[in-house]
Amino acid sequence: MKPLYTGLLLALLQVLLVCTLGVKLLYDRGHRPRTWIKVATYDPNLPIRGRYLAIALEVPAEGFTSQMESIYDREGKPTTHEAFDPRNCDLVLRDRQAIAVGDTMGEFHAAIRRQDDKLIATLNGDMTFFLPEHANVPFSFSHPGTDELWVEATIPRKGPPRPIRLGIKRNGVLTPLAID
Repeated sequence: MKPLYTGLLLALLQVLLVCTLGVKLLYDRGHRPRTWIKVATYDPNLPIRGRYLAIALEVPAEGFTSQMESIYDREGKPTTHEAFDPRNCDLVLRDRQAIAVGDTMGEFHAAIRRQDDKLIATLNGDMTFFLPEHANVPFSFSHPGTDELWVEATIPRKGPPRPIRLGIKRNGVLTPLAID
């Protein structure tokens, strides 16, 4: 076979491979459950810069046990804080709400905290939401404590949720953002 034909065949195989991934993602979006999840943004330590949000999911938690742990603060003084076990969890969808369920062999690492007598898990996972270059993004959060960032995500069988779109929850009302 001529080198030109071999190169074209290899290029065609690569395009087909990428297309199968795209078909799988489109199938999941159409057939897997989706839900709105509260998120927190953070600044990742990544070499790429641009218009994207690095987000961590904040979901209700269950199946974690707490114990008081002694540690030393920055000045070297002993202090105690509440620590939770296990450190890992699985993400489960119940009644259209994502919940972190404690599991020592779980897929996600979770930071657990108590908020209003409820356990909240912040899932540590690399989840990014890319924004269009010329999008008008209303992330003013001019009302601290009342505005929350939420993401609608597809929940796959395995792996982290796949973000679809963003929304702002203000005064208990979730409004999807038109970022196109």
